Formats: sequence, C-alpha cells, structure tokens
Amino acid sequence: MGSSDTLSSAFAQAFLAASGADKRLSFAQFMELALYHPELGYYRRNAARVGYGAGTDFYTASTSGAVFGEMVTAACVTLLGGEAAASTHVFVELGAEQGGGVLAGVSHPFASAKTVRIGDPMEINGRCVVFSNELFDAQPLRRFVLGADGWRELGVELSDSGLREVELAATTEAWLPADAPEGYIFDAPRAAVNMASEIASQAWTGLFVAFDYGKSYAELATETPIGTARAYFRHTQSNDLLARPGEQDLTGHVCWDWLQSALMDGGFANAMVESQEAFFIRHAGAFLAKAMAAEASRLSQRKLALMQLLHPSHLGQKFQVLHARR
Repeated sequence: MGSSDTLSSAFAQAFLAASGADKRLSFAQFMELALYHPELGYYRRNAARVGYGAGTDFYTASTSGAVFGEMVTAACVTLLGGEAAASTHVFVELGAEQGGGVLAGVSHPFASAKTVRIGDPMEINGRCVVFSNELFDAQPLRRFVLGADGWRELGVELSDSGLREVELAATTEAWLPADAPEGYIFDAPRAAVNMASEIASQAWTGLFVAFDYGKSYAELATETPIGTARAYFRHTQSNDLLARPGEQDLTGHVCWDWLQSALMDGGFANAMVESQEAFFIRHAGAFLAKAMAAEASRLSQRKLALMQLLHPSHLGQKFQVLHARR
C-alpha cells in the first residue's frame, strides 16, 4: 500500500503549505506536522489513543490504572526526602493525555497537582515535581543516512503518487557518528533535547522525573543500523513511517546522554537513568512491599498491574526513568 492510499487531501494541503514550491520537508518537519498540526496532528485530535479499547494504538504504564500513579508518588516522596518536603512541591505533569493525569484518583501529599497538555503553554515556577510519561519519545526526530559522500539528512517529498522519503543536502553535524558503515541510518532525537533545555531554563526548583524508552549515544551510533523511528497503529508496530499521517503514532528512542547533559547544563545535579524496575524497587520499595503483601494470596488486577510495571519481560526493562534534582 503506498502512502497515497492513506494520505488525506487535508494533510496533503497542509504539507504543501508547510513545504513550499519544492514539496519537501525534512523528516523532523514532517513528524512535527503529522503529530502536532493544530487540526490534523495525531496528538491534537480529540480521540482515544492509549489503552485497550477500540480505536486505540498503544498502551503505556498509565494503562495499568491508579497503581502507577501510586508508585510514582511513593518514589517522588522518597527522592524529595519525605512527605513533609513533598507537601511544599506542586506536581506538574507534562503531556498528559485527555481525561486525567497520572495522579487522577490517587491520594498524594503534594501541595497540588496540575497537568500541562499538548499545545498548552509550558510555564513552570516555584517548587515542583516535573513529571512526564512517554513525552520525549514523541518529539520530532531528525533522520540521517550515511552515503559514499558523507551524511545526508532524510526528508519527505509529496508527489503525484503520494509521500516518499528522499535524501536532502549533505550535512556535517558534529554529533553524527564518526565510524558508522555506509548505509547506516541515525535517528537523532534533537527536539527532545531542546524540550529538556526549555524545561531546565525555567525558574523552578525541585525534582525532574521522565519515564520513557531510550538508548545511550553509543548504542544509537552503533547498534541501530536502520534507526529507531517506527509507527504504531491499532497496537501494531510498523516501519511505514509515511502511512496515514495524522492517524498513526510516530516515535523513536531518546538519547539519554543528551537529555542528561541538557539537564546538567541547566543546573540539575546527578541526572541519573535507571530501568523502570530498578527505579521503583529502589525508590518505592516500602510501598511495593506493602502492596505485594496485600495481594499475595490472590491474583487480582492490582497484582497483575504491579507485575506488568516491574517484570523485566514486560515494562520493567523496556522503559527507563531519568531523574534529577535542582
């Protein structure tokens, strides 16, 4: 199936308006359009995306229900030094889905909780816990391919037959891998770095906690020869990144080294990355011990949710957590 089979006329017009006469966008510009166009973007549509219901495309830790928010609360309280300290901080969730945030229905000791949804202005000040779940992986990726004459950025072109990926101008970005083999594709999550820098530049103190999936720079530069960009539609992963723009999710691994550097450049100390499993066991251990003991004699939905969030073969190792203090 070609992209013309799933390309709406409305998106084609939006693409033309953004691209101009050459009918080309960089992949990052295309991804920005497909995900965040005010009317047509995947994350701007008023539709269910997350969960197990009809029409959804993927699930996250928040799909496990209130137990995820309870675990996040317990870990944040530990990292802040106790409930008394937590009570002086506002819990700010960035990129929360419609219909509630991670603390919906969860008892917590924070001074208050607020959500900043996609498209809302990001204004953070005072003492805060700034939290996100799968926000950074949804930021536009720059894609590059190494040819005989060096690295070229990849773009998207609109023709009579639909959308197709094309090579754009040669580039010499300093952070492109120096020793990759010809044909290597490097998906650079630079917009995620810009977002972390924007968060760090604002006048707030407290705790930063981001749940996401990513790799080190060394892994991205040597172990992902076809890149990390992928699409999700109706719970099916695909490499057809140009299909049904605005109707499928586009994502890619973040670069933890880059995000850590962005936070530390903004004055954060000890920016640390842990697996989701390790993060909860180390920082929410008392909560987990009590919760597991309460569910030990039965196979309840709550116990299943705990196992899904922690077990290495489920979400425990698939996701990582970046946290830092300022």
